Amino acid sequence: MSRRMSVVAATITLAVGGMASAARAQSSVSLYGLVDAFAGAVHPSGAPGTAWTVSGGGMSTSYWGLKGSEDLGGNLKAVFALEDFFRINNGRYGSFDGQSLFARNAYVGLQSTLGTLTLGRNTVPLFVSTILFNPFVDSFNFSPMVLHTYIDSGIGPASVQGDTGWDNSVLYSTPNFGGLSGSLIYGTAGIAGHPGEANFGGNLLYFGGRLAATAAFQSVKETALLFNGASRQDAYQAGVSYDFTYAKAYAQYQHVDNNDDVHDDTGQLGISAPIGSGSALVSWSYTRRRAAVGSKIWNTGALGYVQPLSKRTSVYATYLYDKVSAAGSGSGFGVGIRQQF
Repeated sequence: MSRRMSVVAATITLAVGGMASAARAQSSVSLYGLVDAFAGAVHPSGAPGTAWTVSGGGMSTSYWGLKGSEDLGGNLKAVFALEDFFRINNGRYGSFDGQSLFARNAYVGLQSTLGTLTLGRNTVPLFVSTILFNPFVDSFNFSPMVLHTYIDSGIGPASVQGDTGWDNSVLYSTPNFGGLSGSLIYGTAGIAGHPGEANFGGNLLYFGGRLAATAAFQSVKETALLFNGASRQDAYQAGVSYDFTYAKAYAQYQHVDNNDDVHDDTGQLGISAPIGSGSALVSWSYTRRRAAVGSKIWNTGALGYVQPLSKRTSVYATYLYDKVSAAGSGSGFGVGIRQQF
């Protein structure tokens, strides 16, 4: 090969390599997730006996996901996410039978300095506020606040109806303004002739040093999601946390109205404190359900300890106490491991 041709070839190689590097810099796709499993026993208040189990999602629901972005120029990006819950104990997808494949999130959208707009299946802002202001975060087995909000119990169906993600939805999230941000979500029923059956909600989040706070609401009008003949449900929640360095304190209050005269009031108090290289967790939730036939009271307390083994892996032990009105008390415990990737 002549010297001139060699120079041309080298120039082309550098140009192609430069374009490939630029393309890589402008777009990205990543694989990530979390795997959580525990062994223990569960005996809710009023249940006839204890269920010994090896199960998933002791402290966090297991999931995996793909997300990516592409730089479109002018401070504008295209973004997407596909995230699937799964059960590590039996290998099934979804956090329960019948849940869709990408039930955690499945959206595509645009991101700019004005905020982020996504379309598809989006996580509900009320759920985000629920898990950020209790020490057990998103545990559907041991977080008293999550149990009192999203799980059926001895007082009846779950307080907040509908899943933690909404199908056929549009979500707008604001930029961060000095620690303050917010989100609004609107979900259509997706059924011709039912324009009024739609859901909407939102939240405000503030993180300013030691203090954090939230306010959230949602209104659900899809009658297929509601119970006792209700055709609408409105939920309101407020939360606050303060880091005292030696311990972090949490508090939440939630009010839920159904237009069938069923009303729930829920409160949660919690503490997380460093002990050694790990953290001790304590939380208590109280719910009073008022209905035409009378009232029921539900109390749940949880105690846990989380010990990190590395930046991505931790082990934990938890204990749960559960009591509904006149029913017998219940309890549960679990010892598990959680790994992020």
